[in-house]
Amino acid sequence: MTGLPVADRGTVRRAVGRLLRRDRRTVVLLLVLHAAAAIARLAPPWLLGVIIDRVAAGAGVATVDRLALAIVGAVVAQALLSRYAQYAGHRFGERAVAQLREEFVRSTLRLPVSVVERVGAGDLATRSSVDVSTVGSTVRDVVPTIVICTVQLALLFGAIFLLHPLLGLAALVGLPSIGVVTRWYLRRASPAYLAEGAAAADLTEALTATADGARTVEALRLADDRIAHGTTRIDRLWQARRATLALRTVFFTVVEASYPLPVAAVLLVGGYLLHTGTVALGAVVAATLYLQQAIEPLDRLLQWTEQAQRGFASYARVLGVGLVPPEPPGGAFPPGGGRLVVRGARFSYADGPDVLHGIDLDVAPGERLAVVGPSGAGKSTLARLLAGVDAPRRGSVSVGGCSVTDLDPAERRRRIALVTQEHHVFIGSLRDNLAFAAPDASDERMRAALATVGADWSAALPDGLDTLLGDGARQLGAAEAQQLALARLVLADPHTLILDEATAALDPTTARRTERALAAVLAERTVIAIAHRLNTAHDADRVAVLEGGRITEIGSHHDLLRAGGAYAALWRSWHAEPRDTASGDTERPHTVGRTGADRRPRHPDLA
Repeated sequence: MTGLPVADRGTVRRAVGRLLRRDRRTVVLLLVLHAAAAIARLAPPWLLGVIIDRVAAGAGVATVDRLALAIVGAVVAQALLSRYAQYAGHRFGERAVAQLREEFVRSTLRLPVSVVERVGAGDLATRSSVDVSTVGSTVRDVVPTIVICTVQLALLFGAIFLLHPLLGLAALVGLPSIGVVTRWYLRRASPAYLAEGAAAADLTEALTATADGARTVEALRLADDRIAHGTTRIDRLWQARRATLALRTVFFTVVEASYPLPVAAVLLVGGYLLHTGTVALGAVVAATLYLQQAIEPLDRLLQWTEQAQRGFASYARVLGVGLVPPEPPGGAFPPGGGRLVVRGARFSYADGPDVLHGIDLDVAPGERLAVVGPSGAGKSTLARLLAGVDAPRRGSVSVGGCSVTDLDPAERRRRIALVTQEHHVFIGSLRDNLAFAAPDASDERMRAALATVGADWSAALPDGLDTLLGDGARQLGAAEAQQLALARLVLADPHTLILDEATAALDPTTARRTERALAAVLAERTVIAIAHRLNTAHDADRVAVLEGGRITEIGSHHDLLRAGGAYAALWRSWHAEPRDTASGDTERPHTVGRTGADRRPRHPDLA
């Protein structure tokens, strides 16, 4: 499975630049406030050195008191400036994170459906949750911290050089080892964190697939296989995290060992300069205190540099979603629709063999066509081609003479609706869930749509259309969610409707009633139904039998029964009739003498 792309370092740098330029006034304010706070922080060590020199020169208590008050004033000024700088920094960070989330949602919604299905839920879910959260904390906390520490360090080392150039050079003794190990770490950290993110996405995908297919896993006794599959993913994530941990152990060990070196060097050089009378004792004390002050911002800078690598890698994954080319804008839907025509359509997934082999199909406006066939025949693939989700490898799919994939994506999805048995209930009210299909629909239209699909449960909701659905609210069962999706379909009122086992979650009686209600409402609409219950095929104008990626039969229900081919065999199996007694069309209901639990197709290919 091919995942979503990851942005390169240049793309990430440009995105960070745009983020900063978008709120440049706040960025300038942050730099000014942090610089002022750092300057205020320089005063106490310098003033302490002055006190030492003045006391050594015989100054009185009044002089010491004034200098001590100046130290207190510098500390208060530094605290106030730092407080307002951090406040402005967090506001900037929250605005940046909000914009980032909005851009990510827009990029995600622009993704072609085929891309989303190909990469799976794990990669996209990890990017939308873990990666966006990591980038948010980086922008909100890491970037301001790095700015603060960089300004503080520059001023602290600058102050030591002002005291005496030799003291400044001695203060730099620990920087070469820190610089070398930091460069070593940065070259390896970004790929390592990208690998960790990819491993986390694989694990999420494995857990999600297992949870979604829990019933299938239990029914087929696949628990051990799924456990082994998940354990493999967990091991890969553990190995990826061990790799990043190994980098951190080397990085921080060398850095911590480098901190005492400049302090020792300054004391040695300062002792020599003091002995020669080049500097005063206060200057050596001040330089030593400046170095002690430098340890904290340097430590924070290096620690947050490690976090920044996580953020950089996560930002590359977040930006990668926007690198997927969106569906190009296309032409308008043909006025009045027209015939849905498939000519010589061949299709294969990725580099695999063809799933469809030269499909030819012609569906007239307003016609109801049922597509039946054994499992794996290519019915769902054909539905995706008809809806324009995928394009044929060879051949064409057109409506009204216009290629389906060349139509404007939004208009195509509105006019050609593909409804499957997989439905989503959005967190919000029942009205919100219905409004996705028709934002301007009145409450009466919404209630009528629910009634049309047999959603009788909606009338008993405590708050009616205002009842909250989803996590933490009323949970809908599979059948109720399917009816909600079908009600959206009624409100959307598409030109062409493609039902890919859209009533599979409903019991046979409810499904039958729902299909008849939909047929009445969607009269004069083109309807193509992927049928797993043959009563759907019985009610259609024509039936197409798909076997091995080819249409082997097509015609009305009665004509196909008289032909005695594959469809007639499926019909007999559906009714559980002996082969030598089934001749012609039988209208006998298939539920006679069978309980509700047995009202399922007995032919294994239709299960």
